[in-house]
Amino acid sequence: MEGDQFKGSADGINAGEAGRGICNEVVADFLNTNVEEDSSEAYLDNKMQLRDLLDISQVLSEAGSAIIDDSFTRCFKSNAPEPWNWNIYLFPLWVMGVAVRYLILFPIRVILLALGWIIFLSLFFPLHFALKNHDQLRRQIERGLVEFMCSVFVASWTGVVKYHGPRPSRRTKQVFVANHTSMIDFVILEQMTGFSAIMQKHPGWVGFLQTTVLESLGCIWFNRTEANDRHAVAQKLKNHVNDPDANPLLIFPEGTCVNNEYTVMFKKGAFELDCVVCPIAIKYNKIFVDAFWNSKKQSFTMHLVRLMTSWAVVCDVWYLEPQTIKKGETPIEFSERVRDLICTRAGIKKVPWDGYLKYHRPSPKLTEKKQQNFSEAVIRRLNATAQNQ
Repeated sequence: MEGDQFKGSADGINAGEAGRGICNEVVADFLNTNVEEDSSEAYLDNKMQLRDLLDISQVLSEAGSAIIDDSFTRCFKSNAPEPWNWNIYLFPLWVMGVAVRYLILFPIRVILLALGWIIFLSLFFPLHFALKNHDQLRRQIERGLVEFMCSVFVASWTGVVKYHGPRPSRRTKQVFVANHTSMIDFVILEQMTGFSAIMQKHPGWVGFLQTTVLESLGCIWFNRTEANDRHAVAQKLKNHVNDPDANPLLIFPEGTCVNNEYTVMFKKGAFELDCVVCPIAIKYNKIFVDAFWNSKKQSFTMHLVRLMTSWAVVCDVWYLEPQTIKKGETPIEFSERVRDLICTRAGIKKVPWDGYLKYHRPSPKLTEKKQQNFSEAVIRRLNATAQNQ
């Protein structure tokens, strides 16, 4: 993925090529018309202007195709719900719905979530210190409490979750991978199975939960801005999958939240562990709320508030057939094969982008190269015009 990664999708490029072809045909017809029709100086000037226009047609085509069909930014676009309160008899129903969601359901859900936290915290920390010398029993109880708290979170959204396939079991030499829409993916999966997850470090109260509560599950944290973390995390992953007492390992190989309509490239780390890979496909129904968390525009607290003020969070979870790497297959090919399975089952589209591009600006070298190519084309045209004169 070099410079082409910042162009539009194949459909946009094809549209640009078609548009340039039509432009070339029209201009060619004009340039080939009989000069006897008009031999004036203005006519010749018009021809020169059209020739100059052809010199920048490729640049304009690339820019137009990127604007019209940018398949990378579409992966991280939140889709606003379509308004349905557009007439006189639907508007009162919409107002009643808003009142019910914000004045009745939301307070009840807040109370439910607060009671859940009180029960959880009153049991978790005392047992954590009381059973400090009994690691196996302590981890089992803490895992059950975390599953309980995740169930409370799902209930606070009126979560309607359908699980398909056999429930994951604890085994060595296996890793679970899933597509990623929001941090609630972990909550929805955790309420059924005590997973250990690998996640990005977060600030605030989420970071506090990571370093205290979720640490008891054997979760692994990383910082995507620190290259040194990669080697340490890779070693922790290998140690985890070989530990018979560890919780099943859950990885979101996209490395970032995507809007549940597309999947970006999977990182190959989960597919280099020489173990069985168990795919999990998650698909949210947007009829009541869009579960995508756009972390660049919204804090996780506001994301939870939006879920708690909706009617319900509806989704399906499929535990797919475990996969092993084939003879002669590279980890990248293996990851793409698993991604195909998840996309097919969840009904989402594949795109050939690295999700980390969401957090990084285009390379200055790439930008300078594009600018240099354009300036050289302009200089060549100016020199040719000067020589003709």
